[in-house]
Amino acid sequence: MTSKLFVIIAFLLSLALFSAHAFAAYVPHQGDYFSYYEVQNLGSGTGDYSGYTEQTITNGTETINGVTANGTVSVYYSYSSDFSSSTSSPETNSSSGDFTFSSSNFLYIDGTDDQIGYVNPTVWFCMDNSIPGGDTFTLLNTVMTVQSTNYSYFLPSENRYVYAIFAQGESNYQRDDVYGQFTATYTWKTYFDPSSGYIIGYDYTEQDTNSSGTGFKYTENLYINSASYPLTTAPNPNGNFDLMKYALPIAAIVIIIAIILIVLYAASRRRRRLPKHPPQPVYTPPSEPPSAPPPQDINLTPKQAPVQQIVIKEVVKVKCRYCGALIDSTAEKCPFCGAPRS
Repeated sequence: MTSKLFVIIAFLLSLALFSAHAFAAYVPHQGDYFSYYEVQNLGSGTGDYSGYTEQTITNGTETINGVTANGTVSVYYSYSSDFSSSTSSPETNSSSGDFTFSSSNFLYIDGTDDQIGYVNPTVWFCMDNSIPGGDTFTLLNTVMTVQSTNYSYFLPSENRYVYAIFAQGESNYQRDDVYGQFTATYTWKTYFDPSSGYIIGYDYTEQDTNSSGTGFKYTENLYINSASYPLTTAPNPNGNFDLMKYALPIAAIVIIIAIILIVLYAASRRRRRLPKHPPQPVYTPPSEPPSAPPPQDINLTPKQAPVQQIVIKEVVKVKCRYCGALIDSTAEKCPFCGAPRS
């Protein structure tokens, strides 16, 4: 139990140190890069846009080709996109080129990676990673506020949670383009690598409406597929509660339970006593029963059948004086002629 408690305490301390650590401002290096996957959707329309949908899937890369002594960063970008809608045939588009930006204020200097409609914008894919929680910075023309410097962001391309700087911005503007004239209100949630300030992913949601009741919902979801900067695995926020918040109460409960178990075990050892009477031996019959003793009063003389006695009676015969036949002297009449014997 002591070793497990030590591991838990060490883990909690490492989390606390990670949370408190402020990364030094990262300066882009030649060879830094990332590739990304983006899905843009338009739907949930009303009025003229009722039932209409469109989608654009983009795969792109941004690669740092060099950094000058004054902090000017040279970048090469490229992307290809597939567009489809409920009313037109699919289209494929692509773009590539070079541009520069400042590593000190992140403003585009010469050209952009095909960003249009912005006034003096900053890059969208990089920020100062030393900005603390609660402070602000700008992406394109949107003011972003740092919500967390150790946020757990789920990266779909790697199927894991990674630590990120989470920043969010909300604003509105007047749309006047091929889609029409609308008041657009949006929320932009962005996630950056804490060690370098490069993008990991973002979620953009915009609602467009006008006075005629026509409108639509527009979203952009982007995440990186690969990058030169390593990402640190973070805990799953949906499956784990706040360890820092509950660590001490949990540790106290574990220690109390351990003490109770030790006391109960010791008490059970002290209560053991010998029984008042030793157990009686149990008779176990032999494996082969002994032969039965011979019965008492055995007469070994062979038995003989009893002797039959025959009694012979002698009867005196006399002649009948009438017919002359011999008859018993005890007979009263002659059995032959019936005359009396006397």
